[in-house]
Amino acid sequence: MREWTRDEIRRIGYLVVDLIADHLSTLPDEPVFRPVPAALARQFLATPAPTGALAPEELLRLFKDTIEPYPFGNGHPRFWGWVNSPPAVMGVFADALAAAMNPSCAGGNHAAIYVERQVIAWFRDLLGFPDESMGLLVSGGSMATMTGLAVARHVKSGVDVRADGLRDAPRPFAFYMSPEGHGCARKAIELLGFGSSAIRTLPTDVDFRMKVDALEQAIEDDRARGVQPIAVVATAGTTNTGAIDEIDRIADVCQRHGIWLHVDAAYGGPAILSNAYAARLAPLARADSVALDPHKWMFVPVEAGLVMVRDAASMRSAFSLVAPYLRTDGSSSGVGGPPWFSEYGFQQTRGFRALKVWMTMQQLGLRGLKAAIEENLALAAYLADAVGAAADLELMAPRGLSVVCFRFVDPSATDEASKASLNKRLLERLQLGGEAFLTSTELGGRFVLRACIVNYRSTRGDVDRMLAAIRAIGRELVA
Repeated sequence: MREWTRDEIRRIGYLVVDLIADHLSTLPDEPVFRPVPAALARQFLATPAPTGALAPEELLRLFKDTIEPYPFGNGHPRFWGWVNSPPAVMGVFADALAAAMNPSCAGGNHAAIYVERQVIAWFRDLLGFPDESMGLLVSGGSMATMTGLAVARHVKSGVDVRADGLRDAPRPFAFYMSPEGHGCARKAIELLGFGSSAIRTLPTDVDFRMKVDALEQAIEDDRARGVQPIAVVATAGTTNTGAIDEIDRIADVCQRHGIWLHVDAAYGGPAILSNAYAARLAPLARADSVALDPHKWMFVPVEAGLVMVRDAASMRSAFSLVAPYLRTDGSSSGVGGPPWFSEYGFQQTRGFRALKVWMTMQQLGLRGLKAAIEENLALAAYLADAVGAAADLELMAPRGLSVVCFRFVDPSATDEASKASLNKRLLERLQLGGEAFLTSTELGGRFVLRACIVNYRSTRGDVDRMLAAIRAIGRELVA
């Protein structure tokens, strides 16, 4: 493979930048979502691996013609599905720069390691964690939760799980979460060898928050039956409704019973910057581990998740396979550098995720992030108020953070099955029509439309257009 010249890199690079600029600047004028045409999908799946080289210009033409026109949609100002934000421009460029450097970030004494440690320190301060805590950039909230609960297993199982596993544990184990908790916690508990039968699913209140009294009772019942509690998985911003569990009260329960507290703040954590939620999220500082995704409400390109663990020594003990005499403890003059990230998590080879987090936060600053988050909160409140004031729309849950759950109302529909059928057809028409993109969920067995606004491009005009589209489709379906 021949080396590219400086002029060749620059020439093709300018073409790439033009594609990026065109994509990002024209999104508001395009449909929010376009499915890949069936013929093109078949072509993707049937085309064999190339045997010969393709010219860079031809590769970029293929991208422009067959890939760029069919995005996921989350860059569009009227995309409010799941919890997916548009990327900050400097985060996009950072991904390219990180790929050009292409370091392996297991450890060592190179710039990428110190950038990641700086980013971790920023989040340590943001969450109010102590100096002896440790963080790690991971793929997302799922891996962050897996990492945090793996440390909980190491600390709270009462057995040498690294040497013996769980097979000789003298007692069964228990984890505690609500039905509103993210499914990644169940996956993690299963993969860590406990099995889903170890999960105690606790009821929620009318605001979809874990009932703390039920948590305490479940722990006491388990202890009476000889069961070993391991961890509570609380949520700061549920995916369904944006509900925030009463973290301070849950932390009190965990402290009384000596149980690990993991908080899934993958979505809601950044709202600690806002005036409205700073106090409610301040108790994140009491958690033993926290998952927070910069690629959600901080506009960093995916993948960029983060796990913070209060006790760095326990985190290192749970994962490190480096013999003590080989460990590096922070010399900045040698090759080894500070303790390796691979000692604090599962991955050995790790990409330079930190650069896009670092550049995005530098581009916006904490003031800019706060302003964007508060604007999203205001838009969600505007949407909830509009739904509450409308005769043909129904608010289905209290607004939590920037999530609004609602549905279109057909006065002639009296049973839940008819209401669900209408709103399912409406949602499909809305998504395929390209005017706006919402998703759905079920609350108390009822099908609802769900808007999650984590989008710095969105305006009140976009909310109005989405509601107008929903009304038009709903009335047409009813007629």
